[in-house]
Amino acid sequence: MKTLETIVVAFVLLAASCDDKKGPPPAPPPPNVYVAPVAKRDVPLYIDSVGALDGYDNADIRARVRGFLRTQNYKDGSRVKAGDLLFTIEATEYTAAVESAKANLERARVARDHNRIQLDRDIGLLKSGMISQQDIDNATANLADTDAQILAAQAALDTSNLNLSYTQIHAPLEGVAGLALVRIGNLVGQDGPTLLTTVSQTDPIRLNFALSEVDYVRYPERFKNLESRNLAWAKKQIASLEAGGAAEGGDPGVELVLADGSVYPHRGIIVTANRQIDASTGTIQVQALAANPDGLLRPGQYAHARIRRPGEGGHDVLVVPEKALISVQGAYSLAVVGPDNKVQLHKVELGPSSHGAQIILKGVNEGDSVVIDGVQKVSDGAVVVPKPAPEAPPTGSATAMPSASSSSSSPSQPAAASRN
Repeated sequence: MKTLETIVVAFVLLAASCDDKKGPPPAPPPPNVYVAPVAKRDVPLYIDSVGALDGYDNADIRARVRGFLRTQNYKDGSRVKAGDLLFTIEATEYTAAVESAKANLERARVARDHNRIQLDRDIGLLKSGMISQQDIDNATANLADTDAQILAAQAALDTSNLNLSYTQIHAPLEGVAGLALVRIGNLVGQDGPTLLTTVSQTDPIRLNFALSEVDYVRYPERFKNLESRNLAWAKKQIASLEAGGAAEGGDPGVELVLADGSVYPHRGIIVTANRQIDASTGTIQVQALAANPDGLLRPGQYAHARIRRPGEGGHDVLVVPEKALISVQGAYSLAVVGPDNKVQLHKVELGPSSHGAQIILKGVNEGDSVVIDGVQKVSDGAVVVPKPAPEAPPTGSATAMPSASSSSSSPSQPAAASRN
C-alpha cells in the first residue's frame, strides 16, 4: 500500500514539474487593420431624397368598343409618334351600323320632303275651302316631326361613325409604348374599356421626391413663381443647365443619382410642389423635370434626388470616412496609428457629413493615419499591423440609397462603431 502511495505522489510531482516548464500561453499576434491618412478637401453638402421617375405624360390606351383585337401595329416598347396606329379591332359590326344609320337618315329626309309637299298642297286646298284648318295643323306637325327625325338619324349616324373610329386606336402623344397587355384574337371592351397598353412621354422625364419641411422653408427661392414653371419654361432652364450654366436665379438644378450609384449626366429643374406638407412624415412632395434624350430613364425607375445646399459645405477641411469614427457614450474618437504602430484614441469634434465623408473640426491633423476598417479590434495603446486601405470612391459620390428623405448636413448621428 505504501509503495502505491509513493508512486501516485511521484506522478503528481512529475506533472506539476511539466506544467511549470510550459509557462504562460503566448500573446496573440497584433490585429491587422486598414488605415488611411486624414486629408484636406472640399466637401459640398446636399439635400438627399429617394425619388421615383414618371413620364411627363402617361396615356392609357384602352379599347372603347367591344370586339376582337385584330392587329397590333407597333413593336412592344418602341417609340411612337402622335397619331400612329397602335391597334385595330374587328370593324364589321360597326361598319354595318354606319350603313344602317345612313339608311335611316335618308328615310327621314324622304319623309320630310314628302310632308313638305303635302303641307304645300293642303295650304292650296285650304284657300279653296276643301279642307279645314285642322288638316293644315296636322300637316305642319308632320313636317316638324320629320325634321326632328332627321336630327335623330344624323345623331345616330355620328355615333355609329364614332364607334367605327374607335376600332382604330391611335397614339395620342409621342413617347414610348409599353408592352401590349392584350394579344391579337382576344375579345376586348366586353365589360368596359380594356387597357391595352400605356404610352409615356419620357423626354423630359418627371422626378417625384419628398423634401423635408425644414429644407422647404430654408430655401424658399427654389420655389418662387411655381405657377409660371410650365413645360416651355422648364425646357429653357434645362437647356441652360445642359450648357454647363445655372437655371433662373442661379439654381444649380437637381442631380439624379441612379440605382448603381452613378450620377446621371443631365440635371433637372424643380417645376412644382404639392399644396400641403404631409403631417405624418413632415415632408412635401416635389416634382422636377430632367432631359432624357437617349431614353435611358423610364417611368417607375428609382432615382436619388441630390440638391446642392447653397453657401454650405466645407472648403479645404479635414475629412475622414464616417466608418472610422468610434462612438463612446455620445463622444466620438479616432484611432490614430503612430510610427511605432501603436494606437492612440483621439477625441474629435465633428462637423457636417456628406455621402460617407465626415468633416473633423478638432482632434487630429492632416496626414494622421487613422484606422478605417477594424476599429472594433483596437484599443488605446494597442499595437496593430496597419495596411493601406483600398481605393474608395471619390467623396461626394453616392454609395447608398437612403430609405427616406434625409439631410446631409447634420453631424449628430454619423455612422460610427459604438462602444459601451
